[in-house]
Amino acid sequence: MVPSEPIDKVLLDLNNPTFQANLLGLQKPERHAALDTLNKIRQMSWPQVYRDNGLKWEKIISVRPPQGIDVIYSLRITQSRRATAFRDGQYMRLLSVAGDHDSTYGKK
Repeated sequence: MVPSEPIDKVLLDLNNPTFQANLLGLQKPERHAALDTLNKIRQMSWPQVYRDNGLKWEKIISVRPPQGIDVIYSLRITQSRRATAFRDGQYMRLLSVAGDHDSTYGKK
């Protein structure tokens, strides 16, 4: 942990290759909106993330989480796209950016 980072702030893990490919594959306006959202999140505490009406942090029950992860969540990363993530201590570990809203929840 970087000493200058307050301990109660959300720390972002953007290292998942699927998340990176999804994020970098967005068109420029959506990519910039996603980066703005990520910047907003890193300035928040976890209770703020849970309460924020713009992010809409929601537990996904229709999709089985990857091995080693108890629960995955979705959050609004742009006006029209949702990301999947899970909480690991102070870290929000991002997994993907869905191509459309329904695919976040495993619907076709």
